[in-house]
Amino acid sequence: MTYLGPDREYRAIWISDVHLGTRGSQAEFLLDFLRYNESEYLYLVGDIFDGWRMKKSWFWAQSHNDVIQKILRKVRKGTKVVYIPGNHDECLRDFSSAALQFGGIQLQDEAIHVTADGKRLLVIHGDAFDGVVKYAKWLAHLGDWAYSTVLGLNVVFNLIRRRFGYGYWSLSAYLKAKVKNAVEFVGDYEKAVAEEARRRGVDGIVCGHIHKAEMRSIDGVLYCNDGDWVESCTALVEHFDGKLEIVHWMERRAFDPLTREVRAALPVA
Repeated sequence: MTYLGPDREYRAIWISDVHLGTRGSQAEFLLDFLRYNESEYLYLVGDIFDGWRMKKSWFWAQSHNDVIQKILRKVRKGTKVVYIPGNHDECLRDFSSAALQFGGIQLQDEAIHVTADGKRLLVIHGDAFDGVVKYAKWLAHLGDWAYSTVLGLNVVFNLIRRRFGYGYWSLSAYLKAKVKNAVEFVGDYEKAVAEEARRRGVDGIVCGHIHKAEMRSIDGVLYCNDGDWVESCTALVEHFDGKLEIVHWMERRAFDPLTREVRAALPVA
């Protein structure tokens, strides 16, 4: 086992698309990330829990509780947590429009984050720029069912991989990357989101929604997508000098936190 050393400290962390309440949520990986990474600001950029799926069938593992409790503990220790609901947890949008607080967590429709080096970043979930979600919600629900089926296969696939000594690998992300229409959708989405940032007069934008971590300049606008915690297990972080970085947690982790031996060795949150 490789020791990670002291907790990593960042100025800000962005995570989204955890989909707590589904079997595809990699909640234990996220809990592991939250244990080892601290920040002054923590942005929850939508779809933290999956209200769509929970309406159809109830699933809530202990690890899902643990993630919520860990975030609340960070609030009590002084982390400023901002929750920007997405389409799967849209039931919170009635509260976010009023900028209410729950347990010290600030609910907002969107946020402006100013980095240490002065860049202004618009933080949104991003579903408003998904034409399927915006104009054909029934089709979005059908796509969600198909996607959840693939994520279920992903869980089984990785159980088999672990049995043979292999680490986590996202079958669903691989399949999505190979589908031409999905690739075209991602490209169109990224351009639309970047154009919104340009229209707002900010330097960049941070979003989630499409489960594809990315950080690049699009026509002079900084586009950042923090990814997800059902496929890629990624987060966006800001260092104290303003530098932004996408953290691929399962690549950085030297061991699989789901194995019994390693999980037993993890510190108590």
